[in-house]
Amino acid sequence: MATTTHYGPSSTSMEQDARRIHADKPVSPGSIAIGVVIGRMSEFFDFFVYGLASVLVFPQLVFPFAPDRLTATLYSFAIFSLAFLARPVGSVVFMTIDRIYGRGAKLTIALFLLGGSTASIAFLPGYDEIGAWSIALLALFRLGQGFALGGAWDGLASLLALNTPPNHRGWYAMIPQIGAPIGFALASVLFGYFIANLSNEDFLSWGWRYPFFVAFAINVVALFARLRLVMTPEFGSALEQHELEAAPIRSVLRVHGRDILLGAFVPLATFAMFHLVTIFPLGWMYLYGTQPVGAFMVVQIIGAMVGLVAVVVSGVIADRIGRRAHLAICAVLIAIFSFIGPILMGSGSDGQDAFVIIGFGVLGLSFGQATGSISSRFGRGYRYTGAAFTSDLAWLVGAGFAPLVALTLSSRFGLPFVGYYLLSGALCTLAALAFSRALEQRD
Repeated sequence: MATTTHYGPSSTSMEQDARRIHADKPVSPGSIAIGVVIGRMSEFFDFFVYGLASVLVFPQLVFPFAPDRLTATLYSFAIFSLAFLARPVGSVVFMTIDRIYGRGAKLTIALFLLGGSTASIAFLPGYDEIGAWSIALLALFRLGQGFALGGAWDGLASLLALNTPPNHRGWYAMIPQIGAPIGFALASVLFGYFIANLSNEDFLSWGWRYPFFVAFAINVVALFARLRLVMTPEFGSALEQHELEAAPIRSVLRVHGRDILLGAFVPLATFAMFHLVTIFPLGWMYLYGTQPVGAFMVVQIIGAMVGLVAVVVSGVIADRIGRRAHLAICAVLIAIFSFIGPILMGSGSDGQDAFVIIGFGVLGLSFGQATGSISSRFGRGYRYTGAAFTSDLAWLVGAGFAPLVALTLSSRFGLPFVGYYLLSGALCTLAALAFSRALEQRD
């Protein structure tokens, strides 16, 4: 295990005073878990609201000049990817803010920027009104979302892990992941409601904007939930022991560069599948399917609930067989799904519904244990920043371009190539797990 350098607590004097005031009010792991779920749900809600709009709205609103709907959707997915490019940059900048001004200031700025960027999209004029400026503004707001998300890494999941019984690590590891299916379901419910109750003209004119307003309100609630936990004595104690300390990215890369690279590839299969069962199938169905969009979104909501149950089940399984074995089994399941999934997607409405529900089930099992799989290799003082930057790279490599790549491959070469793309992610995960095990045995 690498030694570490002390970079100063990520806490201001006001935060330290708040912890002393609440020193006689210990926070239970359950309270930490609730704060973590609220925080993750708000982040995923923001991103899924945008992701759904990138299929249902932006191709017509921002790219009406495209020669066909497929090209417009590909343009929209290209803008979608920008957030994942901005996220690592945001981590670097906000880690600096963390060290200078404290974790509370960092979270406040990041979440207001995230909510503000999302809410700003609600006021976006279309291409027919302001021309290319509509594209530029959409790209700017999307970059703002990704940049802010890089600063939304709060360390609460790590705080939860530090308060976890040794024989329940898998169970507590899955708790932050619950926020993803909940965020997707809420976003889908909002969009589905407006699609079902408005004409297409009204939906494209004003109905689609409401979910983006809701996103800002949810971010405010999440901010207060997070700040409450940041002000607890438990969080302060972890900072003093350097467990949640923000270290400079350069120092972390120098000491743990290999671990960050390896950690980015361990969840590759999971993150590649993440958008292949959420955003991609909606885009494919909208372009080539026959069932109404609203009906398909109901199926996706059902799939999200299946995924939620699967995330919870993953905690039970991982505690029995170990996280590494669990991830390896899930990678094999994803590899199997890479052959079955394209067949289902090409089998009409029933097959597309089965693709979503089965896909969410497999995704939930894997996603529940995908993050932090090798965080134990980070030394104290490097763990917080290392985990954040590893997560940024994993999302960039695995999920950032998945809808764009999948739709491009399927439209040009056929659905089986989406399966090959997913299979490559599963193979990368298995290779990374094997290499990680070999390094641990050698070290």
